[in-house]
Amino acid sequence: MIRLQKLLADAGVASRRAAERLILDGRVSVNGRPVHELGTKIDETQAEVEVDGAPVKARRKRYVALHKPTGFLSSRSDPQGRETVMDLLPPEWSNLYPVGRLDADSEGLLLLTNDGDLCLRATHPRYRVTKKYVATVRGRIDRRALKRMEDGLTHQGERLRAERAKLVSANNSRSIAELILREGKNREVRRLFESQGMTVERLLRVQIGKIKLGELPAGKWRTLTEAEIKSLLS
Repeated sequence: MIRLQKLLADAGVASRRAAERLILDGRVSVNGRPVHELGTKIDETQAEVEVDGAPVKARRKRYVALHKPTGFLSSRSDPQGRETVMDLLPPEWSNLYPVGRLDADSEGLLLLTNDGDLCLRATHPRYRVTKKYVATVRGRIDRRALKRMEDGLTHQGERLRAERAKLVSANNSRSIAELILREGKNREVRRLFESQGMTVERLLRVQIGKIKLGELPAGKWRTLTEAEIKSLLS
């Protein structure tokens, strides 16, 4: 069972709020009868839904993992004409939207979907979905700095914290660290290192929840498995 306004939103008829207006205005019918009550639930596999007499069909839900290269924006379009992640997907998937953000100068795992529920569960802090990053940093990382990141710190008036900050390798010219975050605030990994006087040269997101980037090449995508989808929705 699904709420009628959600089915209309999932089908691309209107946003959920606009769909509520359509229902209140009496423009939506189920099995030939107008529906005026918000929150009405229907069986989307059985019910025949119409808006202004035109049949409505729920869109197939898609779940995609993309290896976003550097230079691409994590958005559906750009008014300045810059390349976005949508340029890497088949044209018929134009109804997908990125789940969260990955900076233009960062790369790695980005999820895209047309399922609002999955997008919410993957991005809202209350669901505590972890994200794992591998950062290549200029110079040698001080282990005490990584400990401060785990303890939490204030940068530009905002509280930042890594769930885990682990040193992978280090020499005098370059170091590699692995960070796990739960909230993923704007440019949080880079800002954590900036707060310690260090510059990130490369930032790669390798995992979201239980979904891993693996060997997926830059610029390529794959569809999520049923198990991966359930891991985010459960």
